Amino acid sequence: MNNELNSIGLNKRPSDTTVVVAMSGGVDSSTVAGMMKKEGYKVIGITLKLYDDSKEVAASKQCCSGQDIVDAKRVANKLDIDHKILYYQNKFKQGVIDNFVDSYLKGETPIPCVQCNKTVKFKDLFEVSKDLKADAMITGHYVKSITLGNDTSMYRAIDENRDQSYFLFNTTKDQLNYLRFPLGGLLKDETREIAKKLQLNVADKPDSQDICFVPNGDYASVIQKFRPGSLQKGNIKNEDGEVIGVHEGIINFTIGQRKGIKISDKDPLYVLKIDAEKNEIIVGPKEKLGKKKIFLDDLNLLVNNSVFEKEIFVKVRSTGKLLDAKIDIKNFNKAEVILKNLEDGISPGQACVFYNKDDFGYKVLGGGWIKN
Repeated sequence: MNNELNSIGLNKRPSDTTVVVAMSGGVDSSTVAGMMKKEGYKVIGITLKLYDDSKEVAASKQCCSGQDIVDAKRVANKLDIDHKILYYQNKFKQGVIDNFVDSYLKGETPIPCVQCNKTVKFKDLFEVSKDLKADAMITGHYVKSITLGNDTSMYRAIDENRDQSYFLFNTTKDQLNYLRFPLGGLLKDETREIAKKLQLNVADKPDSQDICFVPNGDYASVIQKFRPGSLQKGNIKNEDGEVIGVHEGIINFTIGQRKGIKISDKDPLYVLKIDAEKNEIIVGPKEKLGKKKIFLDDLNLLVNNSVFEKEIFVKVRSTGKLLDAKIDIKNFNKAEVILKNLEDGISPGQACVFYNKDDFGYKVLGGGWIKN
């Protein structure tokens, strides 16, 4: 046996190491498969069929569409690696789509990509990889993983504009020790250059932009499809409880939204609260959006609780910046987050992800779901 670790931190020659690469058909996962193959690993590519896409869906900029499966198969053929397609439509419907619809109907703003990673990708695909006796599971996510001994920690990617650590906060420690993320130290342009050198047909393929089962960002039509009759008219009220307008359904609104309220006022109005039980939208001025205290539940912690005795950073939306905060971990998987400064547009249904800084960068400590 070697005394040297291979490029994914295992004490085995690449030729004796089997890896499963989750291949979505995009440039990132395809490049990772190519990198692993070039380094001499035994590569098995797996593509997930997650939903039954119509022509309209397949034509939009989404991941995991029919075209993506074709692209993944072409890349696998080009690289001469084993390739499997797993049909997970039912699992995806139950674990991701139903959760997404229910969350919107509760007045929340869900993040289906986190649910997808938590369920079909890092649970079901994780188990399949183990069954295939793979030594590691590789993905094209832009996060950095540092393995010391048998312990792997997750960090923000070097390319902050591409960093996907927010979407992976629910990864368990067991999963993290098995997962590897080779793109965490690369910029997107560098990934495309590698894809071109490998002569992959997806090297110039545009990034997916929409949620895979939501064609052209039209959430309302998806919710109506799965929950007919869910668009109920209701009152729009100001902070004093006065009715100042009527909405066409709470699923059309998110906290902090300004456009689409369709009420004229001397100052711009923003959505401050969504009351699903009363089917009401509460609106008010922008200065009332700022919050300092957030309550979380369903925590997933990747470190010891003592870490949270210090001041750390949190992210309350995928595109948001890191915010100074203190965290009080409660019993029963709950936490209270106190932000140093006011933050606008914090919405139930989103994640609050925890970070601290060490010699390797910004380390993901875990996170939880925003309740209020």
